[in-house]
Amino acid sequence: MRVRVRLFAVLRERAGRDTIELELPEGARVADALAAVDDLAGGLSLVLAVNREYARPDAPLAAGDELALIPPVSGGAGDPHARVTGEPLSLDAVTALVRDPRAGAVVTFQGVTREVHHLDYEAYEEMAVEAMRAILSAAVERHGLCAAAAEHRVGTVPLGEPSVVVAVSAPHRAEAFAGAREVIDELKGRAPIWKREVEGSGEGRWVSGAPPRGVG
Repeated sequence: MRVRVRLFAVLRERAGRDTIELELPEGARVADALAAVDDLAGGLSLVLAVNREYARPDAPLAAGDELALIPPVSGGAGDPHARVTGEPLSLDAVTALVRDPRAGAVVTFQGVTREVHHLDYEAYEEMAVEAMRAILSAAVERHGLCAAAAEHRVGTVPLGEPSVVVAVSAPHRAEAFAGAREVIDELKGRAPIWKREVEGSGEGRWVSGAPPRGVG
């Protein structure tokens, strides 16, 4: 059976492409796929996802499945707004999404590029958006927020420009501050997004991190 494997960040660079196809025997599990790409992924602490759901090495695979090999991530009412985009982010636009007549407080956060020429961001976009929505929904429920929204940029983010914007609204400031803090902390720790720091010389390095929280 054939399984599609998606690669990100350092794995994509090693392979020179973002996907590979594996031929595996019927009844194969995620661990079997990992063994087949050990020359590529060996030595890395990876998180695994099958069809956009986190999975353990003993999870079964079926023909046509999509297996994502996720390196450590760089450390981030109504349906919450979550978006990954290659376009510059607008704090005003994201803030407008959380305006609510019940809200007495609106808290925003921007994470901007500092100290380096630019950052290159890469994401497993479909899964990142799903993770962002789950994080926003949990914060709304836990802190009694009126609304919450988050956007993350991919591609090149120059010095001083935002790579992530978060906005939340709540009846009172304590809940708004707590909700915004939770959203950005969880986003940095759970969303499959990676960053590469690039100096003025053009040399860059992937920022090391930790396996996404909430896995297993």
